[in-house]
Amino acid sequence: MSSPNLNSVHLNGVHYTQTVTPPARTRGHSADDVARTALRILDDDGLADLTMRRLAARLDVQPSALYWHFANKQSLLAELSDRIVGQAASLVHGAGVGAEARALRDALLAYRDGAEVVSSTLALGLGSSAALDRLTAAVAAEGFAPEVAARAATTLLHFVLGFVWHEQQRLQYDSVGVVAPGAGHVPDADFAFGVDLIHRGLHATADARPA
Repeated sequence: MSSPNLNSVHLNGVHYTQTVTPPARTRGHSADDVARTALRILDDDGLADLTMRRLAARLDVQPSALYWHFANKQSLLAELSDRIVGQAASLVHGAGVGAEARALRDALLAYRDGAEVVSSTLALGLGSSAALDRLTAAVAAEGFAPEVAARAATTLLHFVLGFVWHEQQRLQYDSVGVVAPGAGHVPDADFAFGVDLIHRGLHATADARPA
């Protein structure tokens, strides 16, 4: 809050004091405005083109104004990561490990370079643990010990992120006319196979379940 200033004048031998309150700092864009605009740039142009300078230009502000809300670009990307992953809960159809993995994949695919944003954020220890927590809960619900559920969920998370990252890279190459081996291949079956392989392997591990 701005502190008042006191202006003093003398007029005809009388001392007058006037209190003047400076105007408050003009309210600009909110953190939500910044994050929403950043997501649009990400989806339209990709992570490489999501710069603080470009974001500021889109919002018609100076780049320094963005740092009122986000200390640096990585903290902004952490917010975007949380928003991308946060959509998975509304995309779950059914129950269980497979349903959670598919929902996370769908959430990542909803934004261009979504897997790269989330993966880089988690690698730096930033962002929420929502994706890992949901996968862990799904594994634990099948009766596995907490430490086993956590490790299995981490393996699943790494698989989903890596699979979608590769998938999005292929989509980008396709969009610029690069024809790669296997073009036109629908990866849904491969994804389902990978999740099922991890899931079945977990159940096949003799010492996975608590005694």
